[in-house]
Amino acid sequence: MAFTTQRKVRFQHCDPAGIVFYPRYFEMINSVVEDWFEEVLQHDFNKLHVESGTGVPTAAIDTQFHAPSWLGELLTFELLVQSLGRSSLTLQITAYCNEQKRLTSCSTLVFMDLNSGKSMPWTEAIRQRITVDNL
Repeated sequence: MAFTTQRKVRFQHCDPAGIVFYPRYFEMINSVVEDWFEEVLQHDFNKLHVESGTGVPTAAIDTQFHAPSWLGELLTFELLVQSLGRSSLTLQITAYCNEQKRLTSCSTLVFMDLNSGKSMPWTEAIRQRITVDNL
């Protein structure tokens, strides 16, 4: 089941031509992931990073830009879980404006202990939420 959320293209996202400057898409993608962790996995980034001492850095990201997005447009982002490993998670995020696809991004996150900097298995609570709600 896809997690869906929206982002308005703001002035801060755009270059002087009024189109989204591509690095800003990565900020939007990260905010979508952060919302998904909070709303679906019930582990907001404060709980994850500060309280638990864990993190989910991006280990890989592959993004295709299909069409430009313009200042003032409303983008719909859909997040789908592609695979779940022992300590990794592969997500596909697609952004649309109305029916037009704007980008497709596939990223791999790794669950890690922030103190050691090493990967670790997903907690049972997080794994269960990913499995039940997404695969």
